[in-house]
Amino acid sequence: MLSNVDRELLQRCLNRSSGGWNDFVDRFLGLVQHVVDHTASSRSIPLPQPTREDLISDVFVCLLKNDFGVLRRFRGQSSLATYLTVIARRVVVRGLLQRRLASNRERTGMIQPELASAAHDSSAEFAENRESIELALEKLSQEEATAVRMFHLEGKSYNEISRTIGMAENSVGPYLTRARAKMKDTLSR
Repeated sequence: MLSNVDRELLQRCLNRSSGGWNDFVDRFLGLVQHVVDHTASSRSIPLPQPTREDLISDVFVCLLKNDFGVLRRFRGQSSLATYLTVIARRVVVRGLLQRRLASNRERTGMIQPELASAAHDSSAEFAENRESIELALEKLSQEEATAVRMFHLEGKSYNEISRTIGMAENSVGPYLTRARAKMKDTLSR
C-alpha cells in the first residue's frame, strides 16, 4: 500500500538524509493541518491560531520522538497518509484534552493566587457539575466508568483502554459512545 514516492521519502527521513525531514514535513504539513482543523471542528472546539500552530507542532514532535519511533513502527499495512492521520488525530485529541483539563483547573481555583478570585465564582458551579457527573458515572458499569474516565479525564488512547478493560481496540469507540449516551440520559432526568 505504500507508494514508491512515500517509501523513498520515509527512508530518506529515517536515514536522516540531507533534506529528508524537510521534504517529509513539506509533503504532510497540509494533511496534519487538516487533521487539526477537522478534529477541533468535529468536537465544536474553537481553535485560536496559536493553539492550532501548537497542535501542529505537537504532531511533528511526536513523529521525531525516540529517533522517529512512530515512523519506524509503520508496517505499510495502510497508506502512509492514513497512518499519519491516525497518529495526528490521537496527538490532537490528547492535546485538546490536556488544554481542557488545564482550563478546568484554572476555573476551579487550582491556579496562581492572583487568578484565584476570578475562578472562585465558577468553582461552585463546577462542584455542582462534578457531583452530577460523578452520579452519572455511578449509573454506569465499572468497565464503562473506567473507560470514560480513562478517555475523557486521563487522555488515554483506545489501545490503552482496550488493554485495561479487556476488549478489542476497535470496540472502544462504540463502547464509549454508548456509555456517554447513558450518562447523558441520566443527566437529563
